[in-house]
Amino acid sequence: MLGKLSDGQASALIHDWRFWGRTNQIAPDGDWMTWLFLAGRGAGKTRSGAEWIRERVRAGYGRIALIAPTARDARNVMVDGESGLLAVCWRGDRDAGGNVTGRPLYEPSKATVTWENGAKAFLYSAEEPERLRGPQHDTTWADELAAWKYMRDTWDMAMFGLRLGSDPKVMITTTPRPSLLLREIMADKTTTISRGSTFDNAPNLAPSFLRAVRDRYDGTRIGRQELYAEILEEAEGALWTRAMIESARHRGPLPDLKRIVVAVDPAITATEQSDETGIVAAGAGADDRAYVLRDVSGRYSPAEWARRAIKLFHGLEADMIVAEGNQGGEMVRHTLQTQWPEVPVKIVHASRGKQARAEPVAALYEQGRVSHCGNLSDLEDQMVNWEPLSGAASPDRMDALVWAITDLMIAAPPPHAFW
Repeated sequence: MLGKLSDGQASALIHDWRFWGRTNQIAPDGDWMTWLFLAGRGAGKTRSGAEWIRERVRAGYGRIALIAPTARDARNVMVDGESGLLAVCWRGDRDAGGNVTGRPLYEPSKATVTWENGAKAFLYSAEEPERLRGPQHDTTWADELAAWKYMRDTWDMAMFGLRLGSDPKVMITTTPRPSLLLREIMADKTTTISRGSTFDNAPNLAPSFLRAVRDRYDGTRIGRQELYAEILEEAEGALWTRAMIESARHRGPLPDLKRIVVAVDPAITATEQSDETGIVAAGAGADDRAYVLRDVSGRYSPAEWARRAIKLFHGLEADMIVAEGNQGGEMVRHTLQTQWPEVPVKIVHASRGKQARAEPVAALYEQGRVSHCGNLSDLEDQMVNWEPLSGAASPDRMDALVWAITDLMIAAPPPHAFW
């Protein structure tokens, strides 16, 4: 039998609804508010989350938030997937008062799941954190938090709404990726942590899959993260380290800034699978140091990233927008000037490789000549996890940072730039 989990243990997962229907508890003991289940691919995170929601409904809780990276994930994984809510609940279920809970009704048009005793779950997407502003819940299941587009905004809105009843709780099921928010959740004294690897759930996975991932990824960094759920704080060959960035943290008032630029690294497309458009603002201080001020990067349409860049330009009273034009410099200029014809734009072209452009900027960090202001956690995570020799594309937030610092501290307009 599964029994009770203690802190640091992972769920044993058996895909048999009759077994699960007779299990009394899967959640860990103790006085906790957040249960963080860090596990590898195929370790049974979804099944554990769905069973926990079933457990909460049977215990009498009835106002539930289901949050996934996208609306499609909420529907296809958390509710209607092979291990989702509809798969784990059955007609004979009853709550603590003896009332039938049964197999819930899923209404896609309302984005709700309703049990026979009146308990109701509401589906949310991490792409729309504002939808969580206002609703209140006694139970939250946050699936694949590390893949959320607006991770901190969505988490904050969810936690503000987790206020009903005498014992509100949240369960996070995720394969880890390094992020400041995840580290903060792990360090919180109200968090209990369970861990599991892909191979802990081997009886329920295809042997051919297990052989393939073991042969290909065992002993690699991506295998340690995706199979064994290790949080890799920084890549071994990264140009920046956590220590370097922490030493660059600026606290207190800013000095006089001689120049401020907003750097834009535009994405070609604006779908769910697109790269982000990097939008980073930085200033050059009278003390001969650079200050990274804001990061408003994200997946935007061309008109939207242009609006956001110009809004940031006005908000900081910047001097220039520096935009990469490798995908079409005049198109980028036109997109910006469509939003504001007078915007000063400098188009720059990448004539060298990304590593060659990034190395002089990383050297400025090593010299203590760059500071970070405010919350730049997503940008910083990219900086410490990009390995130049890995062959992976450099992330767009980091690219925008490199363009901004290069313009302020390294290049008096380079010969390949044009106005």
